Amino acid sequence: MTELDELWRLTRDTIGTGRLSVVMPVYNLSATIEENLVATAELFDSHSIRAELVPVDDGSADGTADAIRRAAARQYSHVVVKPVFCERNGGKGAALKAGFAASTGEYVMLLDGDLDIHPKQTPWFFEQVAKNGADIVVGSKRHRRSVVQYPWHRRVVSWVYFTLVRMFIGLPLTDTQTGMKLFRRQVLGDALARMLVKTYAFDLELLAIAHERGAKIAEAPVVIRFGNKFGALSPTTVKTMALDSLAVFYRLRLLRYYSKVEIPPPLARDPMVSIVIACPGDSWMLRECLAAIAAQTYRNFEVIVLPDGRTVFGQTTTTIIPTGKVRPAEKRNIGINAAKGDLVAFIDDDAYPDAHWLEYAVKYFGDESIGAVGGPGVTPPGDGFLARAGGRVYDSLLVSGNYRYRYKAGGVRRDVDDYPSCNLIVRTGILKAIGGYRTDFWPGEDTLLCKDIIDSGKRIVYDPWVVVFHHRRALFGPHLRQLGRYAFHRGYFVKRYPSNSLHLSYFVPSAFVAYLLLWLPVSCISVHGAFAECAQMLFLAVPLSLYAALVVATSFAANPLMWAMTAAGIVASHVCYGVRFVQGLFARRAPCEFIGKDHA
Repeated sequence: MTELDELWRLTRDTIGTGRLSVVMPVYNLSATIEENLVATAELFDSHSIRAELVPVDDGSADGTADAIRRAAARQYSHVVVKPVFCERNGGKGAALKAGFAASTGEYVMLLDGDLDIHPKQTPWFFEQVAKNGADIVVGSKRHRRSVVQYPWHRRVVSWVYFTLVRMFIGLPLTDTQTGMKLFRRQVLGDALARMLVKTYAFDLELLAIAHERGAKIAEAPVVIRFGNKFGALSPTTVKTMALDSLAVFYRLRLLRYYSKVEIPPPLARDPMVSIVIACPGDSWMLRECLAAIAAQTYRNFEVIVLPDGRTVFGQTTTTIIPTGKVRPAEKRNIGINAAKGDLVAFIDDDAYPDAHWLEYAVKYFGDESIGAVGGPGVTPPGDGFLARAGGRVYDSLLVSGNYRYRYKAGGVRRDVDDYPSCNLIVRTGILKAIGGYRTDFWPGEDTLLCKDIIDSGKRIVYDPWVVVFHHRRALFGPHLRQLGRYAFHRGYFVKRYPSNSLHLSYFVPSAFVAYLLLWLPVSCISVHGAFAECAQMLFLAVPLSLYAALVVATSFAANPLMWAMTAAGIVASHVCYGVRFVQGLFARRAPCEFIGKDHA
């Protein structure tokens, strides 16, 4: 028996009566994925390894899905192929999460679908598990026994990156990005439950979490021959990788987020979700929303659409309830009363959910203290130029400040006291106990709903993975009209419902407007003396110069026109919000306090 045969025997013994799950993220690999899956299955089958291959098609636009289905149709003695198909591309993190959820093995291997690292190297990984008790084994290009054909410029970039990783993250590794890793199932599941990064720094965050949680990590040699496939790193890739890596450092070392984040207990059963959509009538956006709902990975749901009048959408599983021309709050209350689910998921008709929307939200309701879950409403990439500019204004740090997480994917999980109804999932029992939405305001009814949920003793949790894509109003007119309504009601609520509206950040735009109103009179005042002249100059020049610099810096875009539009949109938003907030603050009543006026 050769040394390699002995290692394959060691692999079989380590797996025992269990199973090895091989999760393979795949994107646009129609030319090679069938051959790669067959080769992997035949390899494990020939060595009598009990394995399941879980290829995850991450929304490929070519014939990848069909190629995977052909490979899955083949029969083996010890191997099964269990494909997972994602309707939209969600990034490596989302693909691996989906694959892990579909897998069952006590050991889980993450393996890139292009097989740049061939699975015949699997025994070297199990050698580390059996002999050193490793919980995680990472393939390393820098292992002394590795054989790597690797462009010199990539070696330099890789060396710099991992030097920084060792300094700031403290991982006992020489490599994190190689596409072959082996995990004990419990260790991988624990780390995945705390993950936030979806793209380039996914591997780094995964290993950083596991290491902090006490997992023992070892490295194994790999043989890699990239050939001519390795192109140059794009500036966008480098920037994203750097920002994601810094975010991992910040959460790991400064926030201590990964050790503190709570993991809800498992659900006893899959609760039914009633998805409620208030809308005026049929539209292409509503049909887009319904199509995305139909592609949900979580399947126990019903859909309730509430248009003004009778209409037919073509979906046999959709319940349509004509409501007449009433406001969204009244429509949603009708939906709540008709809901059969344990949870009600609210989404706007001008938004559409990520394929994992319900899957990622529902898991929180194993914790009885949680009454509602929300997530970001991201600007869709297909929106027009002016709508995307409006989206960039909303997710600007200068406009949304601490509430930027509502419009931009990323950030950390947190408890919130106010969240918009374009992406909010609530326990049905709570909604009925508090009487649903109040109907004397629009907009602002979701702020009051959240206040009532909090007042009932339940929590509202934000999760950055619970994503919907929300079409934006175009700059400038539609965007500012919408923003002005929000600002007026926020100002009105500050004095009437302060518990989740009386926050200092809401007053900042009004302070900026007050400064602008004072600027001209102060500039016209004649002052005498060096001190007075210096004070006047400081008042006139310093705040405005600093503000202009921040606007220019935070609105940067590679497209000069987009840069200029975003910068102008930020200034216009500050002025509009500041003026309308003060109007609401001093108003005797809100215009929509009585029924009749603004219809969505």
